[in-house]
Amino acid sequence: MNTLVVFRQIKEKVKAYIKQLKLKIEEKTTGRPKKLSTIQTLTLVLYKHTQGIPTKKAVWKDFGLKCSYKTFVVNVNKLLVVATKLLLMLMKENRKHSHLIKYTDSTDIAVCLNKNAKYHKTMKGIAQWGRSSKGYYYGLKLHLSADYEGRVLSICFTPANTDDRTPFMKLNKDLYGLFVADAGYISEKLRKEFHIENKRMLIAKPKANMKKLETPLQHILYSSRSLVESHFNNLKKFHNIVNTLPRSIDGYLCNYICSLLAHVIS
Repeated sequence: MNTLVVFRQIKEKVKAYIKQLKLKIEEKTTGRPKKLSTIQTLTLVLYKHTQGIPTKKAVWKDFGLKCSYKTFVVNVNKLLVVATKLLLMLMKENRKHSHLIKYTDSTDIAVCLNKNAKYHKTMKGIAQWGRSSKGYYYGLKLHLSADYEGRVLSICFTPANTDDRTPFMKLNKDLYGLFVADAGYISEKLRKEFHIENKRMLIAKPKANMKKLETPLQHILYSSRSLVESHFNNLKKFHNIVNTLPRSIDGYLCNYICSLLAHVIS
């Protein structure tokens, strides 16, 4: 599809969401006028994340923007607050219509290659060493809750060495239903603390070395956990959430939030 056609479609969608959610965007009213409005910049970034374009420079070149590349990057990094507000409001709307069955899981978000971790300074103090199914990595964890129908309901980021059970209560504080999770969430204390009679409960898949006493319904629910894993797959393969190129904390955070926003609205 033509680049400009896709750009216009994304821009109309962004404007529609902003209007629907009554999100106020304050533009600069004094001094030299901006060459790119906030909505234009947000549209360009979402275009990048929905079309699988790896760098901001590629977008800057493709659209032949009149502003300098440095100015474009500064404008993009300033989107963090607006993009975060929009993402939170969209998730809030999703929670109003969420399915009874929900899933919580986490995934690895590396901030650099392992060989560069010793010299990485940008995310120092935030990123940590962690271990995923693919081995050790240096970075963060993305924790995400979604429902059976694919709605993203809640997200949070933690250092890579954080126990999955630690942010679970905060992540799902205002959510209700039947929550399905993997063996990393097994905890009798967490299960009892999270449980609210007739409102919500947590069932975690037993570990391989545990005696399995599961009902046919539990087996079906455990088998459907791929639904939440598909969110991570899409974020990594199609929306470039893992990116080692940013040179500032704002750059990293803006990349994560805009990637999630692109995923939620696509």
